[in-house]
Amino acid sequence: MKLYPVVMAGGSGTRFWPLSRVRRPKQFLPLSSAKPLLLETLARLKGLATPAQTYVVCGPVHAALVRRMARSLPSGNVLVEPVARNTAPAIALASWVIATRDPDAVLAVLPSDHHVADAAGFRAVLQQAAKVARAGDLVTVGIQPTRAESGYGYIRLGAPLGAGVFRVQAFVEKPDPVTAAQYVSSKEYLWNGGIFVFTARAMQEAFARHLPQVAEAMERLAPRIGTRSFAQALARAFPRLPSVSVDYGVMEKARNIAVVRGDFGWSDVGSFAAIPEVRPTDADGNVVVGAATLVLDSAGCVVLGDGRTLAVLGMRDTVVVDAGDAVLVIPKERSQDVRQIVEALRLRRLTRSL
Repeated sequence: MKLYPVVMAGGSGTRFWPLSRVRRPKQFLPLSSAKPLLLETLARLKGLATPAQTYVVCGPVHAALVRRMARSLPSGNVLVEPVARNTAPAIALASWVIATRDPDAVLAVLPSDHHVADAAGFRAVLQQAAKVARAGDLVTVGIQPTRAESGYGYIRLGAPLGAGVFRVQAFVEKPDPVTAAQYVSSKEYLWNGGIFVFTARAMQEAFARHLPQVAEAMERLAPRIGTRSFAQALARAFPRLPSVSVDYGVMEKARNIAVVRGDFGWSDVGSFAAIPEVRPTDADGNVVVGAATLVLDSAGCVVLGDGRTLAVLGMRDTVVVDAGDAVLVIPKERSQDVRQIVEALRLRRLTRSL
């Protein structure tokens, strides 16, 4: 069974400033290892799909960077969204392009900026999900919770369909901490990791039913796919599409939704506070990166150097990041607030740091 991975690399997150910039957002950063997260994602697909079967969706600002990083991918497998329109139009674009190539294709839509510790386990779950999708269901991979996390959406499990496979009863928005604890203790919920597996045909039908404007636009574009005029036609049509997530626009409305349980050491690497989940720590719980980075009498810190000498002394639960042209110092518990700094830089027109 051929599987066509579609790696979503269109994000422009701000929670990793000063490492992340407009032209080099999170998915292009080496946060969990020496490799950028995008390349880690592509490497996990080895043995599951060939580079010729693998696609990356990104925006025009990052297309050249994607092509430089992912040299094994055919140039035509980098699908460029003319403008950002959230995940639904991006997934529709991939679905119609791949369906033109293989009408019976099974797609696996994957975030480009997550970490997976157990790559073999990840591939096994995707293979299981592909088998379920082949029967016509739209499938999502639910992550086995390891804690009561209020920063994630959840999937409520419905009737069992097989070993580790369930009907989806509901998609649930990010809960408050008390509710999150109830979800985890009930064992009826999984984290929503943003991973989807489906046949191109099933997703096209779902778009026609739930987002007809998107489906109609893609049908008009379909005859041009693979021709020289496609990019120009896409540039005219894409900005008119609604900006909507596939979760809200399709998955929450469809009835043929299944979920496969996944437990493969997943992290969304959502902020600097998550770095200790994916990087080794020293005896005091510090993550220290950089040959000239020195951390003394400190605990629970994330200290990321840029090559020059960076010294931290007597700190607790602090993030220190040297990006060469900008430095961040913030309590680890405030890591999600880094976006406030980015907004302040915009307001002060300090755009050189963005």
